Amino acid sequence: MRALPDFPWDSLAAVKQRASTHPGGLVDLSVGTPVDPTPEVVQRALVEAADAPGYPQTWGTPDLREAVSDWFARRRGTPGVDPDGVLPTIGSKELVAWLPTLLGLGERDIVAFPDIAYPTYDVGVRLAGAEPLPMRSLTGLGPMTRATTPKLLWLNTPSNPTGQVLGVGHLRKVVLWARQHGVLVASDECYAELDWRDGDGAGPGSDELTTPSLLDPRVCGGDHHGLLVVYSASKQSNLAGYRAAFVAGDVALVTQLLEVRKHAGMIVPWPVQRALLAALGDDAHVAEQKARYAARRELLRPAVEAAGLRVDHSEAGLYLWATRGEDAGETVAWLAEHGILAAPGTFYGTAGGKHVRIALTASDEHIREAARRLAGVTM
Repeated sequence: MRALPDFPWDSLAAVKQRASTHPGGLVDLSVGTPVDPTPEVVQRALVEAADAPGYPQTWGTPDLREAVSDWFARRRGTPGVDPDGVLPTIGSKELVAWLPTLLGLGERDIVAFPDIAYPTYDVGVRLAGAEPLPMRSLTGLGPMTRATTPKLLWLNTPSNPTGQVLGVGHLRKVVLWARQHGVLVASDECYAELDWRDGDGAGPGSDELTTPSLLDPRVCGGDHHGLLVVYSASKQSNLAGYRAAFVAGDVALVTQLLEVRKHAGMIVPWPVQRALLAALGDDAHVAEQKARYAARRELLRPAVEAAGLRVDHSEAGLYLWATRGEDAGETVAWLAEHGILAAPGTFYGTAGGKHVRIALTASDEHIREAARRLAGVTM
């Protein structure tokens, strides 16, 4: 196993200390952890399932897997997800980190992922002892040979950190390419419910509920062979502390994952499975949470732009992907002078070297304070 990189956020200690000396205190916009209450309907389900003396099912109960299938049809415009191809996971990060290993990938196997991406994609490849390949586009891979063709391709839509959404046409081309070359595709879609586009997604005036899924019949023709989707309730339902997520898609692949996870004891606790079931069945709290984030975004984005930063992409998700056209470290230091902590784009790959990621996952009070400070910047 290759040496793992240092955990990126540990490197922010010094600049966080500097930001904390601001007279108004620190506004930490560097991480994407929810701060709003876990919905009552979910808390109630957790409490009702608290008496759990026996081992839970690794595969999840039939009603949970059916609820995931129903959720795909109802919220993602994706009918036909086989409940046998659904598997609850201990948060989505765990699945991202271990998927190459669970699939049996190793030395000389290539795993590709976006060149600007959450670092766990790269870490998961290294844990398996495989070859990580950051990539910007399929054409950048060059001619395909047995030695150069990836065994697994990760997608992330909407993207963390950029907020970029891959449309139906783009996803369809990826699936066609992958099937031509025998590549498995896994799509991390954890921010799917948080789409801010107007008229093309879940934004105002839209006919679509969420961003397109890899399993959408317009993308894959209703055939989920070789395809997996990862989703988490952490963002839509403020369940980061519950570690409640799932993977769905190709029944054969999910069965393979299930068999390994049974042996490894990778089991979502029974009360969390019940909480996830409740979260997936209640759309009202999701809309309420999205409205909170929309209000914060409408307040913070204009202030960021007024302070001289350009916001790129950011059409979905919980972040503003912003740049002053300089090294990301300089922008992080500049924001720290105003008591605001952001994550440098270098955390997400060298291609992010001139951007910072500014999170919307702070309280209304802190978002207002950040916007006030940025509005006072003299350009």
